[in-house]
Amino acid sequence: MTNPDDVRRSALPLNTAHDLGPLLDRIGDARFVLIGEASHGTHDFYAWRATLTRRLIMEKEFGFVGVEGDWPDCERVNRAVTNDLDPFESLYGFERWPTFMWANEEVADFCRWLRRWNADLPPHERCGFHGLDVYSLWDSLRAVRRYAAAHLPGRTREVTEALRCFEAYGHDPRQYGLATRLVPETCEEEVVNLLSAVRRAAPEDLGVRQNAEIVAGAERYYRAMMRGGPESWNIRDLHMADTMDRLAAEGSKGVVWAHNTHVGDARATDMAAAGMTTLGQLARERHGDRAVLVGFGTHRGSVVAADRWGAQHRVMRVPPARPASLEALLHEADLPEGRALFLAPDEPRAPWFDEPLGHRAIGVVYHPEREGWGNYVPTAAGRRYDAFVWLEHTTALHPLHGEPWGDAELETYPTAM
Repeated sequence: MTNPDDVRRSALPLNTAHDLGPLLDRIGDARFVLIGEASHGTHDFYAWRATLTRRLIMEKEFGFVGVEGDWPDCERVNRAVTNDLDPFESLYGFERWPTFMWANEEVADFCRWLRRWNADLPPHERCGFHGLDVYSLWDSLRAVRRYAAAHLPGRTREVTEALRCFEAYGHDPRQYGLATRLVPETCEEEVVNLLSAVRRAAPEDLGVRQNAEIVAGAERYYRAMMRGGPESWNIRDLHMADTMDRLAAEGSKGVVWAHNTHVGDARATDMAAAGMTTLGQLARERHGDRAVLVGFGTHRGSVVAADRWGAQHRVMRVPPARPASLEALLHEADLPEGRALFLAPDEPRAPWFDEPLGHRAIGVVYHPEREGWGNYVPTAAGRRYDAFVWLEHTTALHPLHGEPWGDAELETYPTAM
């Protein structure tokens, strides 16, 4: 039975960056640190995640930050932070909804710090900023075409055939996915040919290789999405895991920023029973204890989100957590300053680490009035994460501009994570 006293005895203070020291000790010589967030629109999650990341870069020589964002957009940011340019314009240029995930003051502040950090280092030692996600089908396909025209004149046929195939669906990947449900014709063969050509002709160029991998992943993703079930979610998280590994192939250590639903280990939730895997689970399976998973949670406050996909974002109230949830338990513990760091100890340990409790997950689409029956993932926190950051009261982040833009590619189930 859960006991708030057990929670209090497990809690470590969390007031300044210095208090993250026990977590850095736990990270040790880990190769990957995956840092989550319980929502995509909370200032405090972004701020503490950036604080931890700065310490990992400065003290443990982590070489890249990989985020739940699109590769082409993030590569513009990467060029800025590694070439002593102001990254603000690159972040402001994010156009795929929801832009506020990355085009916000919190990420801009971190990227400006990263630019200053990199300015004193030789180019090969600078810390990069990269997108892990799979959604940028058209931008990535066009990037491959530009590269092939300039550097691979003998491979333009494969690129052109892939472009023509997708153009038949009106540049809309959702229409492509829907059409493949109704008729057997797909662009799969053209995409496989494109990917094979790039792998053979430019095996050392990570940028063009990654864009070709995105085209292949997106083609599979949109076909699977229209069929329903867990396959499209798994394609996406597998793509992010593969991208993370490609970025680390030269020996770099990586920090990953993504939602708790990706960072946490699916096997400690009901996601596994639904046939779903996660980036965190894949990282543990591939890298063992050299992958450290860090989750976040809050009891109440405010968040930036929208009430439907592609709509204008706004600041919404986050109501107090529902009873018998992980968040309610941590609230009842009445922790000093309303903040705490928890490290999942080896067994034996307090029962609350292993007891399945609902754990709130807020996406970019959010309906606070539905908290009574939605938004919670049954979770054994001590098995889902290696560490957990608790913030009793949180506030909304600060977007750089309004929305929506024209391009709003739909995500997969669970919605808007």
